[in-house]
Amino acid sequence: MSEPLFRGVLPALVTPFRDGAVDEDAFVRLVERQIAGGVHGLVPVGTTGESATLSHDEHNRVIDLCIKTAAGRLPVVAGTGSNSTDEAIELTRHAKAAGADAALIVTPYYNRPSQEGMYAHYAAINEAVQIPVLVYNVPGRTGVDISNDTLARLAKLPNIVGIKDATGDLARASQQRLMCGEDWVMLSGDDPTALGYLAHGGHGCISVTANVAPEQVSAFFNDALTGQWQGALYGQDRLIRLHKALFTDASPSPTKFALAHLGLCAEEARLPIAPASEASRAEVLAAMRDAGVI
Repeated sequence: MSEPLFRGVLPALVTPFRDGAVDEDAFVRLVERQIAGGVHGLVPVGTTGESATLSHDEHNRVIDLCIKTAAGRLPVVAGTGSNSTDEAIELTRHAKAAGADAALIVTPYYNRPSQEGMYAHYAAINEAVQIPVLVYNVPGRTGVDISNDTLARLAKLPNIVGIKDATGDLARASQQRLMCGEDWVMLSGDDPTALGYLAHGGHGCISVTANVAPEQVSAFFNDALTGQWQGALYGQDRLIRLHKALFTDASPSPTKFALAHLGLCAEEARLPIAPASEASRAEVLAAMRDAGVI
């Protein structure tokens, strides 16, 4: 079996703002902190990066900045999804031209395509842009759930290489691994269940928590991926409260609060994401202490 294209922890990077604009200096600092913390890749402008409220110019600029800052030290998987196939192709073409190593493309949201529609969406992207593509399945946000049968069809296409699975359905992971073949890249999109996902044959996680605790999350994945399960279980216990705390309010507001507390960027998010509630802030701080971040 060959090594997967992507493995370990890849933070779903926040996009910092200041006075309504992307704070490029803060973004560079956040990327450098992730690299210093030992993460295994970088994912700009996904859900946590507030891609839904970025203009196309901002979206492309954040990808460019991530690739420039990483400077080949880590792979960059650029978020380029859209519920318009043409728009997804346009964003993916830019990511390839900028030097991204892969594209993360969410299942089309709101218009709720059929399984055949989702297959055709990814097949069109596969045909239009020669770059590895990870399917991002997050039914709680999109209103659609791509099936293992559809993924098995997509796995036969040359550029569709794997998945970010944010369903939390661990039995599905084992079935998918058998259906899609040994080269299929399997990344969790759900921090709390990532340990179980790895045990079911997953290769890593696109992580929200790594934004706040890159060293701790990287250590957890290094243990899990080398079979050091006692160390991984210790890491899981240390991080589980933080995994949960970062979703006690609409994401990424709790994560941005945590980063602001650490002095890394402003807390500012874009509407309709409101600032984290007082209860959320208190839980985030307690969880950061449990995880050894503060």
